[in-house]
Amino acid sequence: MSFLDRVINDFDAALRAMAAVAHAGRPSPAANLNDGGMSEQARRHSAGLMRVNHVGEVCAQALYQAQARFARSDAIRAQFRQAGKEEEDHLAWTAQRLRELGSRPSLLNPLWYTGAYALGAVAARLGDAQSLGFVVETERQVEAHLNGHLQALPAEDVKSRAIVSQMEADEAAHGASAKALGAKEVPPLAQKGMQAAAKIMTTTAYYI
Repeated sequence: MSFLDRVINDFDAALRAMAAVAHAGRPSPAANLNDGGMSEQARRHSAGLMRVNHVGEVCAQALYQAQARFARSDAIRAQFRQAGKEEEDHLAWTAQRLRELGSRPSLLNPLWYTGAYALGAVAARLGDAQSLGFVVETERQVEAHLNGHLQALPAEDVKSRAIVSQMEADEAAHGASAKALGAKEVPPLAQKGMQAAAKIMTTTAYYI
């Protein structure tokens, strides 16, 4: 593809991620499950948590898009693109679940996407090993975050819980793949910075 074609494709991917327009390649883990008798309070809480998860997938699309764009080797670029494609399933599943809960995605999705793309570009510019290390650390933190949501989601919200469980398994696989390709560990100070940024994002996205 020409440079212009690549720019158009990237812009289209960004718009689809921010507008919650995604197409899953796999059926939703919640497809054959029925909602339990959730109270309005429980439904609002589930919606807040799933909005946070949807924001995480918006960021994942931006990160992998940037890392693929600036990767130095074709093999690493292909890895990022494949992971991004799998993450698009999560984006579609969480968007659908938000609609089922009568809620909406974060109003700040353009901000989240832009910030994540910038982080992915910086990581990629540091080199493939550092970029892969960023993936490993990101997925480690996301796994912990999703595990926390499994504890926090209402027990009767079996649909959201099924989606989050599958997401957690997929994130673990992405982290393992990046590590196997030669990821370099992210310095402790950078890890703490990533945790702080994630805390701001998750706290805000629950409401907005």
